[in-house]
Amino acid sequence: ETFSIIGPSGTGKSILLRHIIRLETPDSGQIYVNNEPVFAEGKRLPQSFRSSMVFQSSALFNSLTVGENVGLWLREHHICNEPRIREIIAEKLAIVGLEGSEGLRTSELSGGMKKRVAIARSLAMEPDLVLYDEPTAELDPVTTDELAETIKSLRVKTGNTTIIVTHDLNFALYLSDRIAMMHQGEIVETGTPEQIRASSNPIVKRFIRTTTKGIQGA
Repeated sequence: ETFSIIGPSGTGKSILLRHIIRLETPDSGQIYVNNEPVFAEGKRLPQSFRSSMVFQSSALFNSLTVGENVGLWLREHHICNEPRIREIIAEKLAIVGLEGSEGLRTSELSGGMKKRVAIARSLAMEPDLVLYDEPTAELDPVTTDELAETIKSLRVKTGNTTIIVTHDLNFALYLSDRIAMMHQGEIVETGTPEQIRASSNPIVKRFIRTTTKGIQGA
């Protein structure tokens, strides 16, 4: 499933992602993975469950090549041997349309290419859940369209669950099976894209009315 969380800036969307991936700890409440609480004392995420996050800034290391960025966590955690790591790097770069780019420096890449490298890195650990934090930030409309198609095709190729945080309504409408509207730190409505479009909730209606930019075909 692709699930998007929409809403204007400052409503708590990104901080929610950081809690899901355990970069933040909640003051109260709980998050469950496979029906297990992940913030109980001494509790860890189930070892069989893997998640990864594509950050708004892409969060690549400029001192490393594209291939080194993609394989970073595989090497850090000694997931497999070096020949297999190189195979995985090539596989994931091919999936996002960057075949043969292993030796490039990130400083040589466009914003859209950096985002694709970040996605490839997130896929290297074979995650069950991939989180995207404002993936269209600072991208032009054409690159946004291309990114949408990449994310859409990845769901078919990988079969993992995707959660997207975005203020770009049309991006969410185009990609999502379900969408949640967030307002002042709370989810005020959840539904299919069609249900969100037809919502009578005044907060949702106002957000739709003020959203004028998005990807083509949404």
